[in-house]
Amino acid sequence: MIDKKTALVTGASSGMGKAIAKRLLADGYRVYVAARQVEKMEELARLGATPLRMDISKEDEIKAAVETILAEVGVIDVLVNNAGFGLYGPVEEIGIDEARYQFEVNMFGPARLTQLLLPAMREKGAGTIVNITSMGGKIYTLLGAWYHATKHALEGWSDCLRLELAPFGIRVVIVEPGLIETGFGDVVADGLLKRSGKGPYAKVTQAVARSTRAAYGNGSGTDPGVIADIVSKAAKAKRPRTRYVAGKYAKPMIMIRKWFGDRIFDRVIMSQMR
Repeated sequence: MIDKKTALVTGASSGMGKAIAKRLLADGYRVYVAARQVEKMEELARLGATPLRMDISKEDEIKAAVETILAEVGVIDVLVNNAGFGLYGPVEEIGIDEARYQFEVNMFGPARLTQLLLPAMREKGAGTIVNITSMGGKIYTLLGAWYHATKHALEGWSDCLRLELAPFGIRVVIVEPGLIETGFGDVVADGLLKRSGKGPYAKVTQAVARSTRAAYGNGSGTDPGVIADIVSKAAKAKRPRTRYVAGKYAKPMIMIRKWFGDRIFDRVIMSQMR
């Protein structure tokens, strides 16, 4: 009997993380799921996943989760770094501590988790690391300076990691989702209005909040299952792509930025604020 491969999915309490975990369970993996609120992963537990409490911004919780997993199974075959959130607002009005926290969750937390899991992967000579970035790692949007900074950072980090780990048989894959049907839009819009709905940036803040709400919800975004299918495909592939782009607007927005340059892309972004 062939032992099951083991996967770890972070940010698994909702949205893409939850969909990815369900798909990997269906694929036959032994799946660990991690999030701050364990109670929100009860459905996944009923399906056979092992929930772990882990705030990706806290070193002690990351270490405790890794120690539990390695003690039980020895190595993770597929790591899906999915945990993250979007901090939007004018650079002037976002506290530097908030900006640091955005980096802790979106960049440094996944990096630390990866560091702790790598020795066992390297010893085995195999493994797949899937980093969920965003089309926001290749483009930019109004009032998204800190969010896009983290996603651009995760893209560059992932590219370097891919080269470092190739000699050890470990693959690094980047997934760049577009607008996915999750709670992202409401969280961003609510945070914007609370922080900057009044004051010098009120007009642009309200416009961005309106456009963000319009872009998400009511079935206008892409189902998270699309991203789950891509992660499943990448994990199974003998030679996965270095990048997968999927979800509403992702491919066209990345292509506009790449082929038409910043000036045209600026106009495209600002046209949505009218």
